Amino acid sequence: MTQNEKEFLVQKIRTQYTEKEHTALDELKAIDSEVKRPANIFAYTFGSVSAIVVGAGMSLVMTDIGEMVGIGNNMLVGIIVGVIGLGAAALTYPIYKKILDSRKRKYAPEIMKISDKIMNEN
Repeated sequence: MTQNEKEFLVQKIRTQYTEKEHTALDELKAIDSEVKRPANIFAYTFGSVSAIVVGAGMSLVMTDIGEMVGIGNNMLVGIIVGVIGLGAAALTYPIYKKILDSRKRKYAPEIMKISDKIMNEN
């Protein structure tokens, strides 16, 4: 191992143990993450549940699970459940956008203030 490689490795390890200076850019990233997190959580959760509902409808249509649990008309119930799941899945993105846009409006002044501060430093 050369001297340069050793120094690089030592410096890399040292940076893991030194306290990181909190900058305005770190604050900007944290606020941006705070803005997007609720919309992302909603989209992943609601989209996943919608997909599961679609799958349940498909299972009712294509198998005889409905008969086992006592549903008389598997096909009709399966189609209704599947369409409900598809409708919910189709609504996921518009609802996500509304949540994200409302949070962007709420945090826009703070984001702009911090970003102006960062831009004026350079």
